[in-house]
Amino acid sequence: MEISINTHGVDLTQKLQDHVERKTARLDRYMPNLVEVRVDLSSQNTRSAIERQVAQITVRDNRGMILRAEERNSDMFAAIDAVIDKLYRQIKRYRGKRIQNRRSGSVAEEYVIGEPLPHEDEMELEELEPSIVRRKSFPLRPMVSEEAIEQMELLGHSFFIFFNADEEAINVVYKRHDGNYGLLQPAFD
Repeated sequence: MEISINTHGVDLTQKLQDHVERKTARLDRYMPNLVEVRVDLSSQNTRSAIERQVAQITVRDNRGMILRAEERNSDMFAAIDAVIDKLYRQIKRYRGKRIQNRRSGSVAEEYVIGEPLPHEDEMELEELEPSIVRRKSFPLRPMVSEEAIEQMELLGHSFFIFFNADEEAINVVYKRHDGNYGLLQPAFD
């Protein structure tokens, strides 16, 4: 398991690095197939002093599954502890769904998800004319729509692009305002 720590506006002291490594080292007990753990620590200028220190952790396993959690606090160590707790809850939910899928007879395929675009400053975007500021490509592996919904929920996103194994086409699932889900399928004239 590879652990990478990235900082933005935060000094990475030895004490902070040891704390992060000690907390993230335990993750492979619950997800033994972890390949990568990425920890992003940043300090942001916000109105609320309570939300200035931000800790975000993204984990990937050898099947392509991605889990991500973010927490904010006035203390970086507290933010790291909170984000680890949130990640443990996500892992528990993910493992529970995998076991439930096995019992119901559905086959769980490999999962791959692209990272979302990073949050960009709205002031900068208003001053510039609209243009493509970032391109992102990521591998797609076949999955069914139920697995895509599960991935979307685990990441906390409102939509998810995937290769639908049933339709053999790229589809998009999205969460509707009424709490249900929608599926966008391409139609060629």
